[in-house]
Amino acid sequence: MRSISLIIVFMFTALLAQSQEMYVGQVYADIEKSIHTYADTLQLDFYTAKESRATADRPLLIVVHGGGFVDGKRDNPEETKFAQKMATKGYAVASISYDLTRAGKRNGFGCDCPAALKIETFGTNTKNILNAVDYLKNGADFNFDPNKIILVGSSAGAEGILNTAYMQAYPEYTNLHLERYKFAAVVSFSGALLDARYIQEGNAVPAFLIHGVKDQLVPYTSAPHHFCKLTDFGFLPLDGSKVIADRLKQLNAPHYLVTAPEGSHDWAGLGYGYVDTIAEFINNVVNKGENVQVDDAIAKKVN
Repeated sequence: MRSISLIIVFMFTALLAQSQEMYVGQVYADIEKSIHTYADTLQLDFYTAKESRATADRPLLIVVHGGGFVDGKRDNPEETKFAQKMATKGYAVASISYDLTRAGKRNGFGCDCPAALKIETFGTNTKNILNAVDYLKNGADFNFDPNKIILVGSSAGAEGILNTAYMQAYPEYTNLHLERYKFAAVVSFSGALLDARYIQEGNAVPAFLIHGVKDQLVPYTSAPHHFCKLTDFGFLPLDGSKVIADRLKQLNAPHYLVTAPEGSHDWAGLGYGYVDTIAEFINNVVNKGENVQVDDAIAKKVN
């Protein structure tokens, strides 16, 4: 009887230790939020556990919301809940606003929006992201490891962070001098980029990717944005999560692909439910330097 009790105590202790592992389990409870203006009128919400505020070697997550560059906000319920949960694990988190360059435009961001304007919109979003990165790096009170910056994005925000991380050599991006920035990982919910062939050994940033196969806005594989016709002004081929994961696999780079076989673009929001899996991936890849490669994970809704 005593041996059984000891086994139960050991198992409980092991589970408790795992749940309290820094950057994986919930370690803190007292979360602080502060609002900062990082460029012109653009603001960001900075989340940190009160006890970890002075931790200088912790990773920083920069969250970029969705909304088709037409709407959306940095403090949506999904982004707020995700940021708070990651902060309880010890991460510093910044959820940013950015220029909604297609808001109020007659042709929006669909098939009536010329492809050149779409690429320009992606570039403007990258500028906003880099401005936020510079602001946070130069701030005295944020405390994080500048070599451990992870970009997190949903839908339009996912397009923004993926292009920012991988498109250094893309012609329309060369003037942004992205080579000055090195990101530790990206987390994309229903995202795509301009051309996965631009992912090379030198910029094969580890990626956690969630996407629905039946997404009709942002392609899971390779297809035009919004599945526009060749004759549409907005015809712009993009490479989605599956193509990005395959490219990273070719380069033997860390990646984690979660596929929803019957999923649509709703996984742009549902992906935030994967907070624990994302935290574990970041901890293994960024903090421990492991080469995690998962290609066959099937999505299921997580509260």
